[in-house]
Amino acid sequence: MTLKQAMTLAVCTSIMWGTAAALDLKGVLKDVVNDQMGDTNKTGQAAPAANASSQDKLANINWKDPSQEDEIAVGRNVTGTILGAVPLVNDAKLQQYVNKVGRWVASQSERTSLPWHFGVIDSSDVNAFAAPGGYVLITKGLYQRLSNEAQLAGVLGHEIAHVVQRHHLKVMQKQALMDAGTSFLKEKISKNKITQRAVSTGAEISARNLDKSAEYEADSMGTVLAARAGYDAYGLAEVLQEMELLPSNDGSVALLFQTHPHPDDRVAQLSLVSGDQIDKISGGKTLENRFYKLK
Repeated sequence: MTLKQAMTLAVCTSIMWGTAAALDLKGVLKDVVNDQMGDTNKTGQAAPAANASSQDKLANINWKDPSQEDEIAVGRNVTGTILGAVPLVNDAKLQQYVNKVGRWVASQSERTSLPWHFGVIDSSDVNAFAAPGGYVLITKGLYQRLSNEAQLAGVLGHEIAHVVQRHHLKVMQKQALMDAGTSFLKEKISKNKITQRAVSTGAEISARNLDKSAEYEADSMGTVLAARAGYDAYGLAEVLQEMELLPSNDGSVALLFQTHPHPDDRVAQLSLVSGDQIDKISGGKTLENRFYKLK
């Protein structure tokens, strides 16, 4: 089963069984996952996958003007849906390392108050995803193609930028408000169902695509965030250039090419937007020796 098929299955399952099932699908938020994603409570025990309180939060999302708490609740559910289809790589040191790099890059953004979580999922596909509220996932297939920490920072910076700009949340909000309008006119869609459909839309975004302008914006902002964090500013561009060399019929990049503009277009747009600015902020570190190698 490909990553796209697995995620499509997860989306369909979340629609059929509702948000609670999506969040707890295949025990996705079991202890090891919570530990790796940094989501444990004060006693050191993993937080429960779903409870009445979390479900109440989801059922009462204010889609007209979602708060940060609303955004985090929705993002946790979207991430649960994705992880229900494709689990995290069972390597605690890898997950800790990626979280350390990701949180450092995220600290350079204006949304430092978000509880940022990062993870590497066990898929040979080449891709990365973000969900509202500070959840970022990168595939093992993409991670294995990276050669230094600056490249990782650039990739994570791109996804962090999506969260900072609320790109996914805006798509979900639009879907929820459309459904709310339908509910008002036809009185057929409950408030809880509206949130379930919006969460499913959020997961489905990963199986299709955001607007090209959102991807280009994330490339530009992600590059700046990585550079602010002290990394070589060319990290993301190097990854995109490597992606350019992969044939479009390579199954590992099929979903990437469907959910993002083609890498050569992204490199061209990044060069157009940045001009000589990247050269001015270059000189950061690549940190090959510190880059965590998968066994």
